[in-house]
Order: sequence, then C-alpha cells, then structure tokens
Amino acid sequence: MAPLVNRRRLMQASSSALALGALNSTLGRAFARPTDELRVAVGGGDWGKANIEAYVKPFQAETGIKVTSITDDSTLTQVELMVTTKNVTVDVMDLSANSTRVASGKGYLEEIDYSIYKKEELEGIVDFANDPFGVGALIYANVMVYNTQKFPADRPRPASWAEFWDVKAFPGVRVLQSGQRGSEGPWEEALLADGVPADALYPMDIDRVFASLDKIKPHVRKWWTVGSEIQQIMHDKTADLVNAFDGRVTLLMDQGAPLEINRKNSKLIWDYWTIPKGSPNAANAQKFIEFATRADRQAAFAQRMSYGPTNRNAFKTIPENVARKLSSYPDYLATSVPLKTSWYSEIGAGGLSNAERLRQRWNEWVLL
Repeated sequence: MAPLVNRRRLMQASSSALALGALNSTLGRAFARPTDELRVAVGGGDWGKANIEAYVKPFQAETGIKVTSITDDSTLTQVELMVTTKNVTVDVMDLSANSTRVASGKGYLEEIDYSIYKKEELEGIVDFANDPFGVGALIYANVMVYNTQKFPADRPRPASWAEFWDVKAFPGVRVLQSGQRGSEGPWEEALLADGVPADALYPMDIDRVFASLDKIKPHVRKWWTVGSEIQQIMHDKTADLVNAFDGRVTLLMDQGAPLEINRKNSKLIWDYWTIPKGSPNAANAQKFIEFATRADRQAAFAQRMSYGPTNRNAFKTIPENVARKLSSYPDYLATSVPLKTSWYSEIGAGGLSNAERLRQRWNEWVLL
C-alpha cells in the first residue's frame, strides 16, 4: 500500500489547499450549473494512478461521461470551504471515515442514492463501510508486527495485545502509535491488552485505557505519529514489536524485511467515496461511486494497490497470493475490530467530543 492513506493525508494537505484555491478561482463559473462532465479527486502518486486505471478510465468507457481526475488529496477543510462558499468544484472526494462523519454531521455531504445499486453489489459491501453519506472505497488496518529475527519460528511469538503488553514473557523494544490526534491512537489496543473483549470496546472506558497504557509506557521507546515514521523504524530494525499500518508492513516484507503480521484483533480503518453538498454534477457522481464500489472494479484496484476492498465479492476474482495481503481478506475480517468513528465524534461532558477528550488526556499523560 504505497502511498499510504495517512501519509498522503499529511503530505498533500498543503498542496491540496493551494490546488483548491486555484480551482475555486478558475473553475467556479464553469461549474455553476450541471455539465456532462465529472471532477473526481483521485489522489496523487501510485494511489491516484490506480484509481484512474481501475475506476476513471473504465467508467468513462462505459458511460461516455468525461471525468477530470484531480490528483490531489481530499480533506475536510476542502469540503467545508467549497460548501460554505457555495462554490463546489469537485464532485467526488475520498474522505476518511472520521472526516466523513464530521462532514455529514455539518451538512456538507450529499446522501448516497442506494436505489441505483444492484442487489448483489450492495449486499457485498461490509456493513461498517455502508453509510448514508458515503460508500466504502478501501480498507486498511493497524496491526501487530514483530521482527522475526527477534522472534524466530522456534520461539514463542506474541499472539494477542495482552502478550504485546507482557514484557517479561516477550522482552523486546516496543513502539506504539501516538494518541496526539485523539481520533487515532493505541486506545483499542490498550483495552484489548487489559482483557476487554473485542465486541465490548465501545463505549470506551477512557480511564481504563490510560491505566493500561501506564503499564506499557516505560517499555515504549517511541510513540509514532505518521505512517512514514513507523515504516522507517521497521526498515531500520530499531524495534522488535510495533503496531503499524498493514500496507507499510507488506511493502517492507515484499522487499525482504524480517517482519511478520499478527492479524488477530487488527483495527480496521477505511475511506469513503463522498459527494460534496451542492455538487452540480451530483447525479453523475452517484453513478461513479456506484461503479467504483462494484466487486470487479475493486478487485482491479486491489491488484494495483494493497488496500482491501469494501465489497467482499471482489475476493472471488483476486488471486490468493494478493488477497492474503489485504486487510479485508475474509479470514482477517472475521477477527478484526472496525474502528467505531461514531463514538469518537460523540459529544460528552464539557461539550467535548470523545476524540477531543482523548487528545486532551493524552497531551497531559504523555508528559508525565
């Protein structure tokens, strides 16, 4: 999975803002009324190329609708600016699950027209990636990873987050994700390590989260913040046990790195295809998203990039050696934990969302 979701969200944010400004100033008038075209934010690099080959080109061929591919990242800030200024110049955007939740809550997104989907395609989409305001575009995961030089096949290997936390039975250098963003962090892992069943993680007991983190904190060498950082740590072999994005790991494994993934209780994260509210080409945007979530199209995409399909039927045509690298592979899906974005956005005492409470608590805790 390269480039990876989190890396592209971070590194392309500034360039996307500039690009959006240019689009608003030069194309606003052109998109004041519906056209026979469609503007789709496909992302940059290899990820954008895969979107173009798997979705954009075949969609144009099937429908005759001209698609302009925008090779920039999609952000919540972009959606808000376009909608609030009533100058929507992008018709389809790929947004994270958290951004989709926030944007839809503020009225920035069009509802998805599921009436145009074939029954078998709609039933193939995993439940958590099927939202009133977005349809799952891809799935990736935050997984447990160990260095096989430190934990060779003839030695016990950590098989659960409780064992990751067990520094006596499994000694080694640990690295975990930072919680500085609030909506992302080692929260679920901490609860799983403390014995909370996977189906009882939400609503999270924040006090219990940090009590569990207290136990592992002295043994964590670094709290990583972005995917490129943890990838470099694994590449340099400076840690024995980490949690990391699965695509980063499989990329290094393909290059011969001595790494192994434990997929049990992986944390699933996903993106949605969305339509900004007021898109002048919303009808065509609906058609594009329906097309891009078909099983055959997602299978084509998955063979270009190691992101898991949200349509389970895609695995019927994905080669087994490719399928086993994907976070939504049926065997992995059965033991994974989907991130519950609705809980993170819930507002509690003091008018703060749960994500904001976690971020505030983390910023205090990490300095202790």
